Amino acid sequence: MEKAKLLKNLDAGWVALLDSYASMTDAEMMQPGVTGEWSVKDLIAHVTSWEEEALKHLPTILEGKRPPRYSVMYGGIDAFNAQVMAQNQTLSLVEVLRQRDEMHRRLIDFLQHVPEEEFTSETRFRRRLKLDTYGHYKIHTEAIVKWRK
Repeated sequence: MEKAKLLKNLDAGWVALLDSYASMTDAEMMQPGVTGEWSVKDLIAHVTSWEEEALKHLPTILEGKRPPRYSVMYGGIDAFNAQVMAQNQTLSLVEVLRQRDEMHRRLIDFLQHVPEEEFTSETRFRRRLKLDTYGHYKIHTEAIVKWRK
């Protein structure tokens, strides 16, 4: 039951994020300034990169291991975000949206197969999932909504 509830919350956060920019034109989605210099397109790519990180590291957590630290691998989370941002600059909006849909589908497919007990208490798995997904969606949904006003 907890798994279903968490997946419902994750979906609600995802839908709110999508709704925050649903009526925007392609040109509007490319305008910088939503968060710093980032555009909506950049935020979508950023959220997608964190879903990809979840898919990389949640299986490690399920195995009882610890994922590598971002401070060791990249020099910190901000450095990781900057690196991913630089990599995504050359992608078209269409490609960013395609990657968004593909990564989210893969994440949901993965979560469907995770044992229920990982969702019943505040596990390391659940904390990481929140940080990389529905907790993260909320931050960027609010930024987009605020910017659009």
